[in-house]
Amino acid sequence: MSDKALFEYACRLGDDSLILGQRLSEWCGHAPMLEIDLSLANIGLDLIGQATHFLKLAGDVEGKGRDADALAFRRDVLDFRNCLLVEQPNGDFAQTIARQFLFSNWQELLFRDLTRSRNETIAAIAAKAVKEVAYHTRFADEWMVRLGDGTDESRGRIAAGLDWMWRFVDELFEVDAAIAPLIAAGIGADVRALRTEWDARVAKTLADATLELPKPRRATLGGRAGHHSEHLGHLLSEMQFLQRAYPGATW
Repeated sequence: MSDKALFEYACRLGDDSLILGQRLSEWCGHAPMLEIDLSLANIGLDLIGQATHFLKLAGDVEGKGRDADALAFRRDVLDFRNCLLVEQPNGDFAQTIARQFLFSNWQELLFRDLTRSRNETIAAIAAKAVKEVAYHTRFADEWMVRLGDGTDESRGRIAAGLDWMWRFVDELFEVDAAIAPLIAAGIGADVRALRTEWDARVAKTLADATLELPKPRRATLGGRAGHHSEHLGHLLSEMQFLQRAYPGATW
């Protein structure tokens, strides 16, 4: 197992949280009610906090003097390793909830497994983060039920949001050659083993929401290899603006 593999894995973990945190920050001042505005902002802050720790680990492992800020604000779009799900646009509130529902249920299971990682830093980050993500999951699950079992309008919107996001689910459970050695070494989590429990969680919540499970479709992959949708480029142009316009600027 090489430092390169650990750097790659730490970037994947950090980039997932960073990009979704940035997406949720776009709701500040625009959510349908004050309570939701605060909830989404707090979830976003949790995710960015996780990203800071994972990207610091990545920088330490790389040993080239890049810290978490450098990895967040000075990498090109092709160097990001987040899954495609988290970079998808917010759409309406229902689409945002559908994305959060799918991702948080997966991330909670992932971090639960990573608390047993043989890498002490990853295990420590996961032990703190899994408590935060348990709330994210509960928040998303409850809103799935409210919207699905609500009005015709809310039901139609959450069904459409779920349908939009479903194509990106399979990537969450993909294991490639880059991280396989980390799994074998007991450092990374084997996400393939999480699929059965994730499926059961999702099916239960959708049943409570009186929503149908989306039909299987061809998986959309590529984020882990740096092949992203056009949405990530637009997100980064905003997120990285100050560092790009004023390199090396400090507060």
